[in-house]
Amino acid sequence: MMGMKRDWDEFFRQEESKEHYQYLLHFLGDAYRHYEVYPPKERVFQAFEETSPKNLKAVILGQDPYHEPGQAMGLSFSVPKGTPLPPSLQNIYKEMKDDLRIARDPTSGDLTGIAREGVLFLNAYLAVKRGIALSLADPKFLDFTGDVMTYLDHLEQPLVFILWGGFARRFAPLIHRANHLVLQSAHPSPLSANRGGFFGTKPFSKTNAFLLQNGASPIDWSK
Repeated sequence: MMGMKRDWDEFFRQEESKEHYQYLLHFLGDAYRHYEVYPPKERVFQAFEETSPKNLKAVILGQDPYHEPGQAMGLSFSVPKGTPLPPSLQNIYKEMKDDLRIARDPTSGDLTGIAREGVLFLNAYLAVKRGIALSLADPKFLDFTGDVMTYLDHLEQPLVFILWGGFARRFAPLIHRANHLVLQSAHPSPLSANRGGFFGTKPFSKTNAFLLQNGASPIDWSK
């Protein structure tokens, strides 16, 4: 383990004894051997490399990685700088601008800077075959994601769980601590966002307000 992933050692030690985690390691290894799979193999657990549980402030849960070449980078909703922004990320930037008056660089969808501010950008399904959404959506990934959410719920610092869309909202019942906040809304994808329930929900300012109310520093969403 490298980088901040060392700070997740306690969590991954717990996972290593579980059947579904060992199954997923073999499942992913087999997928990368036989198919073109995204993100690159070395970035499957990138979300844990960029954000430590010690300074965690918020979680943004996605479903599965982008499935076109050059997009997925191991952080939910994020793409490398210079890659055209996918529609969901365009809508996230629009809401961020309306909410916080932050105009992020439209040529960069790289959210690594925000991740290092303490935001865990986690996809529930960690990998996908080229060109086929949900092509590696094995149910055991949901067991792993549930374990992540339960582990985070036991952290003592104030946390905000931002759950966009019905898929992400299924994990809301795992959050119990009084100093944790769950923000639920429609997904930022065009189909969902344009139906209403995403634009105007102000998740970024609500997150910072909650953190300040609970004695934590706010997130710099412009990073």
